[in-house]
Amino acid sequence: MIGRTENQTLLIGGESRVDLLPPEVRQRRKAKVVHRRLGFVVFLVLLLMVGVTALVRAQAQQAQVDLSIAQANTQSLLLQQRKYIEVRKIQQEVDLIQAAEQVGTSTEINWEQYLTSVQATLPLNVTLDTINIDSATPFASYTQATAPLQGVRIATLSFTAKSSTLPQVPAWLNALATLPGYADASPGSVTRDSTGSYSVNITMHINQAVFTHRFATTGK
Repeated sequence: MIGRTENQTLLIGGESRVDLLPPEVRQRRKAKVVHRRLGFVVFLVLLLMVGVTALVRAQAQQAQVDLSIAQANTQSLLLQQRKYIEVRKIQQEVDLIQAAEQVGTSTEINWEQYLTSVQATLPLNVTLDTINIDSATPFASYTQATAPLQGVRIATLSFTAKSSTLPQVPAWLNALATLPGYADASPGSVTRDSTGSYSVNITMHINQAVFTHRFATTGK
C-alpha cells in the first residue's frame, strides 16, 4: 500500500488500519473505564470510613474501660475512707473544741497575778480598799476612749487605796506605769475621813499585752 503522511512523505508497504467502530461504542468504553475508576474511589472511601468507624469505636470502648477502672478505684477509696470515719469525727470534734478554747480565752487575763503586781506597787502604809474590774469579752469590743492621747485599752481597773498618811500619788502612778499592759492611769480626788485616814481613787487602763493566750496556736 502506498500512502502519504502528514508531511507528505510517501510510505510504501505500511499496514492499513480502518476504525469502523461507531463513536457510541468508544464513548461506552470510556464510560466503563470512568465507572470502574469511580467504583474504586468509592470503595476506598468506604474502606476509609469503616476504618475510622472502627477506630472511633475502639477509642470509645477504651474510654469506657478507663471510666470503669476509675469508678472502681473511687469506690475502693470510699470504702477505705469509711474505715476512718470515726477517727475523722473525733478529729473534727477536737478541732472544734480547740477553736472554742481559743475564742473563749482570747480575752483571758490572769487577774490574780496581775492584782498581786498592782499591790506590789503600793507605797508604804498604803493598802487597797476596793477594786472594780471592767474587761473585754470574746463577743464584744471594749469601749475605747474618746479623749485624745489615750491609748487602746481592753480593761479598766478602778481601785481605792487607803493610807494613814498623805499618799504619794505621783510615785504610785510611776510605779503603775512599769506594769505589763499599762496603757494609762489617772488619779481621782484624795479625801480624809473622820479617823484621819486618807483615801485616793485611781483609774488604770490596761492594753492587750496582759492577755494570757493559753490556747493560742503558733505557726498556723
